[in-house]
Amino acid sequence: MSGIIPSTGTFVGRVRAPNAAHPLVVTVRGDEIVDITSAAAPTVRDICEMGDPAAFVRAADGRGVCTLAEIEAGSRSRDPAKPYLLAPPDLQAVKAAGVTFVQSLLERVIEEQARGNPARAVQLRNDITGLIGADLSEIVPGSDGAKQVKAALIEKGVWSQYLEVGIGPDPEVFTKAQPMSAVGFGADVGLHPASKWNNPEPEIVLAVASSGKIVGAMLGNDVNLRDIEGRSALLLGKAKDNNASASLGPLIRLFDDRFSLDDVRTAEVGLIVEGEDGFVMEGASSMGEISRDPADLVAATLGPHHQYPDGLVLYLGTMFAPVKDRDIAGEGFTHKIGDLVGIRTPLLGRLENRVRLATECDPWTYGTRQLMGDLARAGLI
Repeated sequence: MSGIIPSTGTFVGRVRAPNAAHPLVVTVRGDEIVDITSAAAPTVRDICEMGDPAAFVRAADGRGVCTLAEIEAGSRSRDPAKPYLLAPPDLQAVKAAGVTFVQSLLERVIEEQARGNPARAVQLRNDITGLIGADLSEIVPGSDGAKQVKAALIEKGVWSQYLEVGIGPDPEVFTKAQPMSAVGFGADVGLHPASKWNNPEPEIVLAVASSGKIVGAMLGNDVNLRDIEGRSALLLGKAKDNNASASLGPLIRLFDDRFSLDDVRTAEVGLIVEGEDGFVMEGASSMGEISRDPADLVAATLGPHHQYPDGLVLYLGTMFAPVKDRDIAGEGFTHKIGDLVGIRTPLLGRLENRVRLATECDPWTYGTRQLMGDLARAGLI
């Protein structure tokens, strides 16, 4: 892989380009970003709804916009005079699954028990892991074995709502962001100013059609506010859905004869956080350690019980546990303004974002009504 996109694969996404009133639907051909926006596919949603999205993208007529090197540079600078990447989905709902890896499950329990206080986390981590760590790594959520572990944990007095969704029959699935509010490669990601204990969550994100068919995947950063969610799970909305708090990209890699859900199931996702203070933290997630199969998470999100006529994208969760101390021994990791977060896998490319306060990131102003108006004026709908 060179640059931000793998050298092989069928990709689709969105670009904001100068002199274009609406976002462009684009693909990659060679080292070039190509505009394939048309009346047949004025949005990425339209492509994802097709019978064979990858075949359509490969055959679509297009015109060159810029090189991959230029789109990377423009996306970093966010100069409106240059093309830059947007989050790949447009009209799709942005959903997320949580507590899908044992390590992140333990961290959620610790957050809850710590009540937002990072200083209590180390002792709690030792205590809770000593009680349940080995058991949880070997059970299947919703199984008879899981029910036995649940009974044992209740007896020990450490049962948690996070353990319920981690090993119980029903996964946690929540709304991460509104359609078109996520940010793309190179944009700032936002932390709510009230949060003092937070972290990135590097994840693979599925693109799902309204039929429930999984059509592709991309990278995502499910920015997480540990102290706010730790105070109460009822604050999940405040912890998860803020201006620029969802990052997606760089593009959606569509499923074809060279890339499938099985590749997602075995993917390795790397993370690096580089602070302006010289701090560096690296981590990794192995999708092979996920506790619920990605197809099962999609089925729990979309089906006869809930329809999404424009499809959805689904964050699959992370096993990344931010426990490396940054400033104070025993208080673990938290972001500082200016941190550069890099997420990568050879299958999907590289996603990078700079951390700012949500109140200082560019406000979300371009919504569905404006997109539809711009596409209509261009004669595309």
